[in-house]
Amino acid sequence: MSSIFSRFASSRTQWVPFAVGGAAVAASLYYSTTARAPVANETPAAFKGDNEWVDLKVNTRHFYFALPSADQVSGLKTASMLLGKYVTEKGNNVIRPYTPISDNDQKGQIEFVIKRYPTGKFGNHLFSLKENDTVTFKGPVRKWEWTPNQFENVTLIGGGSGITPLWQILHEITKNPEEKTKVNLVYGNKTPEDILLKKDLDAIAEKFSDRVKVHYFVDKPVDGWKGETGFITKDWLSKNVPHPDNSHQVFVCGPPPLYEAISGNKVSPSDQGELTGALKELGFTKDNVFKF
Repeated sequence: MSSIFSRFASSRTQWVPFAVGGAAVAASLYYSTTARAPVANETPAAFKGDNEWVDLKVNTRHFYFALPSADQVSGLKTASMLLGKYVTEKGNNVIRPYTPISDNDQKGQIEFVIKRYPTGKFGNHLFSLKENDTVTFKGPVRKWEWTPNQFENVTLIGGGSGITPLWQILHEITKNPEEKTKVNLVYGNKTPEDILLKKDLDAIAEKFSDRVKVHYFVDKPVDGWKGETGFITKDWLSKNVPHPDNSHQVFVCGPPPLYEAISGNKVSPSDQGELTGALKELGFTKDNVFKF
């Protein structure tokens, strides 16, 4: 367990403070083969699942992207993502999946929070853009179809930029007054400064303290750190999240070492692979765990 998070955050990484998020996780290239035409009084969607690439302007350095029309919503549902593309000087396509964390009903723009790695091609490209430059996206790619009160308990286990699809689920649950689902979010990073969306997560945990618990893990704490220190372990999970049950669903998203320790890696975007690691040892089954 000593390597769960030590390899997924470089001390030289840089962050852009956004209102939304992107997760560098593999995507299943599944799209609807037909696009619905908007009906009367239906808000038009920018992304229709028709395999079309759409140019979006970068509004600011905080990566707020303007949709083609101010009255459009993104067309995404929880939990889903977009594929971003840019073409290198040599003419090669670079394609990466990114998960927005803006509300699905937000009109006119879509937002991402993206971590920059020194060797990350797409991240470095994004950080080089100026206002009104464009980035090409297509989608949405639906990963999980969330319905209200789908489970009594949900545990979200994430690391680094893997928070973004987990944020989508948490946000969807807590914005719906009809939801009664209880949520445990377990989120690991290298340092406290690496924690994405912390203010938003803390605000949700405070507002919904009867139903939402947020647990932070860091490898390198600082003076005054009040969260957990070290790595997410089987023993900690056994004491702090609900036990295996068909009414309890676990979602996992993060770098390969997190998957290896907690749930086992996916075989491919469309193959969840076998359940291994801490969750398997705790008695969870493949049906109880979803790997983004």
